[in-house]
Amino acid sequence: MTEVIMPKMGDGMEEGTLLEWLKPEGSAVKSGEVIGTIQTDKATLELESPGSGVLSGILVGAGETVPVGQPIAALLKEGEKLPSGWGNGKAAASPAATPAAPPAGKAEVVEPAAPAQPKAAGSKGRVIASPLAKKIAAEKGISLEGIAGTGPGGRITEKDVMAATSAGSVQMSVPTTPVASSAEDREVPLNRLRQITAQRTAQSKQEVPHFYVTVEVDVEKIQSLRDMFEAEGSGKVSVNDFVIAACIRALREMPEVNATYAGDKIKVYGAIHVGIAAAVDEGLLVPVVKNAHQLTLRELGARSRELVAKAREGKLHPDEMSGSTFSISNMGMLDVDSFSAIINQPNAAILAVGTARKKVVVNEADALEVRQRMNITGSFDHRVVDGAGGARFVNIVKSYLENPTRILQ
Repeated sequence: MTEVIMPKMGDGMEEGTLLEWLKPEGSAVKSGEVIGTIQTDKATLELESPGSGVLSGILVGAGETVPVGQPIAALLKEGEKLPSGWGNGKAAASPAATPAAPPAGKAEVVEPAAPAQPKAAGSKGRVIASPLAKKIAAEKGISLEGIAGTGPGGRITEKDVMAATSAGSVQMSVPTTPVASSAEDREVPLNRLRQITAQRTAQSKQEVPHFYVTVEVDVEKIQSLRDMFEAEGSGKVSVNDFVIAACIRALREMPEVNATYAGDKIKVYGAIHVGIAAAVDEGLLVPVVKNAHQLTLRELGARSRELVAKAREGKLHPDEMSGSTFSISNMGMLDVDSFSAIINQPNAAILAVGTARKKVVVNEADALEVRQRMNITGSFDHRVVDGAGGARFVNIVKSYLENPTRILQ
């Protein structure tokens, strides 16, 4: 017998939530085959079978959270049965795993059940789809009926839903009876990611003495550079790419900000690993651009976009979500003047970026002109950085953003 345990998907992972089983009890599975999905405090990941056999004795149902290393099911090979007291009586052996005793003189054999197949278009049964695919379908009011799944075992993924939507080949999911409006209160359970986010942000605000510094930045030259790059056919570069690069250069000039409070000392990091806050359906993730100080502007842009895309698809690896030494939260695409971000511990600082807007400003010649401006706000741990240091840091970032050719050098 092989135990299926809650796997450890990162150094900081202590428990995981079983989102769903993709294979029902009694199914024959192969080693490495995806049999379920789990959610850690940082991402939704696939659960792979640790061996081949019949999936049996499932102990954990959808939505349940258990510690790392705890058995959640078992794999039985031919002739094997679940041991007495498996799971401390929490689950009985499935019929496929523990058949009735064979007639005397005949060997006991477990016949593996055929793997469950996804629901075909027009058939009756359960549609096999990822949690994100179901959520997107529900939000768009479409039916999963008839959508061909490209995931493991024909599972419908979020990409399948979006592709079917674009192609116009989906059915709208319309209620058969009118839905009455209601003003009643309702409770929405927190998913695992939001629970962890709530815990960590509350802890950061309670334990870390935050202070904030806001400056307004002229980004007219950045916009001109972006237009020039696009006109030359050298590809798009985002404002956020320049922000990341400017922060890296500021951290090089002020390494004391690229640090963490460690009780009786301050640890200053030699490498710069930048966390990029990314909004996902389940909450907020912070993928990390490792060794960002070694990357060019375009490499920073490509890597950050790759990580954000993986975060939204639930495909980040644990090592891509840990080890940040500084973080950036950009709400520029959300029509926000300015905001103050909560420090992503154990970082000593985070930069919040607002929306770039056209504004009428007074130039150095005391004349009025229209310029692209945006606000950036640094949140600092006062145990590591003092007020003057925070002001100096955001102004160094501002200087690079207002003179972006220095970033290209």
